[in-house]
Amino acid sequence: MYGYLYVRDTRIAAVGPGDPPPELRAEAERVLFLGGRLVLPGLVNTHTHTPMSLLRGIGEGRPLTAWLEEEMWPREARFTDASVYWGTRLAQLEMIQSGVTTFNDMYDRMHLVLEAVGESGLRAVLGRGVIGLAPKDVQDAKLREAVEFARAAHGAYGGRVTAMIAPHAPYTVPEPLLVRMVEAAEELDLPVHIHVSETKEEVERCRERTGMRPVEYLDALGVFRRPTLAVHAVHLSEAEKDLLAARGVRVSHNPVSNLKLGSGVADVPGLLARGVIVGLGTDGAASNNRQDVFHELTTAALLHKGIRHEAEVLPPPEAFALATRMGARALFLEDVGALRPGWKADLIVLDAANARYVPRTDLLAHVVYNALPADVTHVMVDGRFLMEEREVLTLDAERILYEAEREAQRLR
Repeated sequence: MYGYLYVRDTRIAAVGPGDPPPELRAEAERVLFLGGRLVLPGLVNTHTHTPMSLLRGIGEGRPLTAWLEEEMWPREARFTDASVYWGTRLAQLEMIQSGVTTFNDMYDRMHLVLEAVGESGLRAVLGRGVIGLAPKDVQDAKLREAVEFARAAHGAYGGRVTAMIAPHAPYTVPEPLLVRMVEAAEELDLPVHIHVSETKEEVERCRERTGMRPVEYLDALGVFRRPTLAVHAVHLSEAEKDLLAARGVRVSHNPVSNLKLGSGVADVPGLLARGVIVGLGTDGAASNNRQDVFHELTTAALLHKGIRHEAEVLPPPEAFALATRMGARALFLEDVGALRPGWKADLIVLDAANARYVPRTDLLAHVVYNALPADVTHVMVDGRFLMEEREVLTLDAERILYEAEREAQRLR
């Protein structure tokens, strides 16, 4: 079984079985023969915090609240421009090597993340994350920065970058500031990216403070008037799942991070059954510890079968969609995540000439359950190779590893 795929400029021009038409061969500037390999849509990471790659391995074994308040936030307070500069480059290097072509990021000093996207060539959805536990003048400054960044980033690098407005969570953004952020999203015509119902403790605190569960609270504030990506969505009532579906809210499922922090498991089959669009995210490397969507894909595909005691849940085609086409839709990207004519030429090549892909009974199942980052040989975004034969072309890998380690030691 073999076929061809033809890229013209930034888009897929043609794809099909067998040999390419002679006119395409005649037009082509370059031809790659990839026998024994699989060409797939690039993977989509729907939620991360790339600068936090410098905190990988810190605070192991702590639950979310203690991990954040005692391990992460004190160290992040010592972050400098250099921390964000090298941390985000480390994460983007790892994503390229792992077959990720699109990622969604929420942090501060986002101009440095944007700069790294310009260098790496990845596709990105970016938002200046806002935690509002501060005096009003600081809140005002953060909101201005978020708006200014969104205006500067949206459409950058030939459209490879789009923006969101990114309040951190209902428990870290006071109600007046959250309302103002939604108003800013309306003014800019941008989606909202927010953590929702990650832990039971978060839900209980919200009920004590507002009398409502987090999804109900956000809906009452009008957040869901904007297209919204809700991250985690682990602890939802049945009514909240119905509400997310009714409002068209999309969900980022982060199974490995949620398991590692002991937060729980989102009811992805229940959300999908209601028509909710769900994508896969790694969260930051500090809580995962990888930026590896293949790992999320395998985990999600197996986890929900075991929880429900139903082997037919999340079959390979549906699971793979979470990591590609549906993941792109979760980020409000409509021409990314599939190998179709006219769609963006964001793709990866896997070396399937190893024992994990034999016998070739169901190659898509082999990808879902067996694929590893080490299998990725080529990565292309917008028709441009970012990696060929496992050599990253757009970033200085050796320099990034050296500088990131040196900066991480300073933070420790």
